[in-house]
Amino acid sequence: MPRTPVTLIGLGPMGQAMVRTLLAAGHPVTVWNRTPSRAAGVVADGAVLAESALQAVEASELVILSLTDYQAMYDVLESAAGSLAGRTVVNLSSDTPDRTRSAAAWAASHGATFLTGGVMIPAPMVGTDQAYVYFSGPKAVLELHEIALSQIGAPRYLGEDPGLAQLMYQAQLDVFLTTLSSLMHATALLGTAGVSAAEALPELLQTVRGIPEMLDAGAENPGADIDAGKHPGDLSTITMMGATADHIVGASEAAGIDLGLPRAVAAHYRRAIEDGDGGDNWTRIIDGIRSPR
Repeated sequence: MPRTPVTLIGLGPMGQAMVRTLLAAGHPVTVWNRTPSRAAGVVADGAVLAESALQAVEASELVILSLTDYQAMYDVLESAAGSLAGRTVVNLSSDTPDRTRSAAAWAASHGATFLTGGVMIPAPMVGTDQAYVYFSGPKAVLELHEIALSQIGAPRYLGEDPGLAQLMYQAQLDVFLTTLSSLMHATALLGTAGVSAAEALPELLQTVRGIPEMLDAGAENPGADIDAGKHPGDLSTITMMGATADHIVGASEAAGIDLGLPRAVAAHYRRAIEDGDGGDNWTRIIDGIRSPR
């Protein structure tokens, strides 16, 4: 069967990976990038390089954006705004949910439909069985273009609000980036005792991999307990975890490394203790996070 033509604007590593995946699935792909030289590889693979953003938009009903942020969308598409009517803009760029909602309204004002997407894997994993993409916006539009969009990753639809996919994407990156920072902080801490990064990271990653099982061991459904306001302290308490957090601050200070991350973590437990919740499970720190002073 003939495949839907797709325009893809933005040819960083993620954009290039998406182009190649779409081409491999048989979709004709038109590309454009503000730095034309980045298109050389995908053009050699079969993509068509548009001479302008306007020409790129006019080449396909489905226009996918893989840009730095949403301001880049305006910078790129302003010159093509008159040709957006009747097209679907799928923005896979990162920004805040509020800016995403504003962008959806802007697209609608020019007659385009708008889908927000959050690609939850790095470029080398695009198109693999592990790839998935959060989407929000009009469900009928996602279903219309599902064959093409599924080539990037399995769609996970969150709802009509265009900000939902962006919020989920940022929440996932909240976990991801904080984990990466903690890994580097722990590696630096061990390094002060002469432990190389090559030795440290395999040990530290065991803890990261074990977190899901640790959470499951504490409750059948930890999220359901949080929703119900249940924070039983039979396995671990705020006081115990807070003491450990303070020890990490002390060890980091003695080692002479940055204290920003461990102090931020310790502050969550200190707040819960000050609120009288020292005997509750560590999940109680969510109250202070929800209502910062």
